Amino acid sequence: MVENVILLLLAAIPLMGSPGPATLSTAAAASVFGIKRSLPYLTGIMLGTATVIAIVATGITGVLFAVPGVLPVLTVGAFGYILYLAYKIATAPVLSEATGNAAPPTLLGGLFLGISNPKAFAAIGAVFSSFVVMPGEPVLDAVVKFTVMLAIVTPINISWLLLGASLSRILRHPRTGRAINIVFAVLLVLSVALAVLV
Repeated sequence: MVENVILLLLAAIPLMGSPGPATLSTAAAASVFGIKRSLPYLTGIMLGTATVIAIVATGITGVLFAVPGVLPVLTVGAFGYILYLAYKIATAPVLSEATGNAAPPTLLGGLFLGISNPKAFAAIGAVFSSFVVMPGEPVLDAVVKFTVMLAIVTPINISWLLLGASLSRILRHPRTGRAINIVFAVLLVLSVALAVLV
């Protein structure tokens, strides 16, 4: 079992930790609004991701996506929210322009993105379908995978939050800050486009 968990970790960490809508938006929020004001958004992202892990672990994904029209609606909704979030990040005042007055992304926004994140479904689905940790024990296997994936997601998202916050010094320069905000916004939109198209 230990070897199987190690293989699961080795596959899941790069998949879950690579840039995607959740990680990039978390870093962007922290770079613009700081750690404390971005914590509700991070909490929403993590709750949404935990929900996706549970949906994949229980097999609800197959049933849910078999319903005609559900997948396109989720995809369009997620992309629409990403565009809105990218606009907010690109146009947010740089730190020297008093970001304290701008509203940071919310817990509900993070929850929505976490649940509708196409990269999360793809990465988590790939890990769940590719590895068996407890052969012959499907329920226990799903529980172990759920626990391991949740244990991975938490430090990964916190790391992206800290990475974004570390950029805040650079963001104090108006021109550099504006450029970084725009780069984050563009990367955010591209990460969703790639997740949907690939």
